[in-house]
Amino acid sequence: MNMAMQAGVKRGQRQVPPAFDYGLLGATLVLLLFGAVMVASASLAVADKTYGAPFHYLIRHGIALGLGLVAGLMASQVSMTQWERMGIWLYFLGLALLVLVLIPGVGRTANGATRWIPVGAFNLQSSEFMKLFMVIYISGYLVRRREEVSTSVWGFVKPMILLLVAAGLIMLQPDFGTTGVLMATALGMLFLGGVAVWQFVLLLGAAALSGVALVVSSPYRMERVTAFLDPFKDAFDSGYQLTQALIAFGRGGAFGVGLGNGIQKQFYLPEAHTDFLMAVIGEEFGLAGTLAVLLLFAYIVWRAFVIGAAAEKAKQRFSAYVAYGFGLWIGMQAFINIGVNLGLLPTKGLTLPFMSYGGNSIIVACMVVAILLRIDYETRSAGGRKRWRRG
Repeated sequence: MNMAMQAGVKRGQRQVPPAFDYGLLGATLVLLLFGAVMVASASLAVADKTYGAPFHYLIRHGIALGLGLVAGLMASQVSMTQWERMGIWLYFLGLALLVLVLIPGVGRTANGATRWIPVGAFNLQSSEFMKLFMVIYISGYLVRRREEVSTSVWGFVKPMILLLVAAGLIMLQPDFGTTGVLMATALGMLFLGGVAVWQFVLLLGAAALSGVALVVSSPYRMERVTAFLDPFKDAFDSGYQLTQALIAFGRGGAFGVGLGNGIQKQFYLPEAHTDFLMAVIGEEFGLAGTLAVLLLFAYIVWRAFVIGAAAEKAKQRFSAYVAYGFGLWIGMQAFINIGVNLGLLPTKGLTLPFMSYGGNSIIVACMVVAILLRIDYETRSAGGRKRWRRG
């Protein structure tokens, strides 16, 4: 046995842990920390006026970050085999939470929407967790029903029925943005799972028609669409948020006005620390800061698909679909939020993943990255064992 083989055996005997995806972890931590800085910058004046405590939102955001890191650590300790076994039960847990939030006296209403369940000082947003649970459930379904999904219409329809039940409950809150992200993520996963192209196109068309019908049938959604098409036509009413966001980006120029020097967050731009945090970044850090955030999101989505491809190559198909689903979800939600801020899409109440103020969104996003790191770890471990056996 030569020296290289001996070294390989020794490494195997010592059970050297596989390499870790420090790039994915680092990009996530940068977004989390930068998001906390921007939440502080965007919320100090509003918190001081509303609560008499300038750090009101920042303290709660910090608590959410702590809870998110704990939740992520716990999620990373669960093997992908266990996640797969829990898939259907997690779906029903998410469904129960969606029903619970609609029960009078249980769900908390704010700004005309009932989306939260008060749990002590914390408000649980069930729709955020439902996105996580649905990705896990559909991934397991695609593994169990692989042939049926690719060869039978019924194999495609069955998960869609369960998806539509969840989507219907979310629409009752109402939360059109989350419903759109959930549906789009599920459709993307089914397509990657081998659904026939004609079935996918047919359902995509049906989903588009349903979306149009929902917009037309709801005055406030129609108002958002018309405001999106020409926000300056009614700049002080229906187009107010978008016009203020566009002014923020315009003031930012190439490199911004500097951290803390933004004007739009000073009671001009509503929801500056939540849905329109990107506009504050654009004003204070300019085009350079905006592009940097976009590149970080693109990197995270790319890593999710790379991890998924590696898992699929290693025959870990459930892990692969989960990684693909997370990549689609994070990518679409970031795209929609940033698109809304830039006036490319109609206004939707979606947070910017990892960055916006909102405890549930932060916690779930941390869990998503933790599970991605777990998938990467298991895939590398399996590859390492195979190479050791060959050696």
